[in-house]
Amino acid sequence: MKRIFLLEDDTALGQGIRFALENDGIRVELCATLSQAQSILPGADFDLLILDVNLPDGSGLDLLRDVRRCHSSVPVILLTVNDLETDIVVGLESGADDYITKPFSLAVLRARVNAQLRRGAPAQAGAVELEEFSFDFEWMEFRKNGRLIELSKTEQRLLRVLVENRGRVLSRETLLERVWPGGAEYVEENALSVTVKRLRDKLEDTPSRPLFLKTVYGIGYTWAVN
Repeated sequence: MKRIFLLEDDTALGQGIRFALENDGIRVELCATLSQAQSILPGADFDLLILDVNLPDGSGLDLLRDVRRCHSSVPVILLTVNDLETDIVVGLESGADDYITKPFSLAVLRARVNAQLRRGAPAQAGAVELEEFSFDFEWMEFRKNGRLIELSKTEQRLLRVLVENRGRVLSRETLLERVWPGGAEYVEENALSVTVKRLRDKLEDTPSRPLFLKTVYGIGYTWAVN
């Protein structure tokens, strides 16, 4: 049984989303305020969080940042009326795995929720030692020079695809399909670029001049073999 936590202050919309998502394999817990969410989430075990950004008593972004500060890599989808590119970038850089702007189709929401749930299981692979890095995808432990690095689920998936294909150039289209399987057509256009930037910020000494996660202009990205 998959458990989804839904934070939405619009009662009718929240109930509609719960009705659309719940089935024999999914249960949705709904709350309407940031304070309620902050009392429910600590210690709770959910497979996916769906967070409204604009709430009567605060912002879902603050809750998202709190979740990531607790080193949780649970997938998070943001819901908001804010559709400016800067708003989307802020949401993704705060640790969201996906971002849906209102109004939206419930069919689209279901597809993106199912895509996140399919990707919820940790990758099954042993530790990979590369230069100063150690990447253990089974235990979700990622280190640079022995220092633990926290990565979101999306960052982990992108890193795994690049590392398993190191030395090869992967097109943006290939990465979108591999990192967002089953939901690539619903992903915001700049989601890949934002995720690459977040990975570089965490892994590279000088993110503006990356040594490992390199851009191949006009094609895509590669994990360079030195």
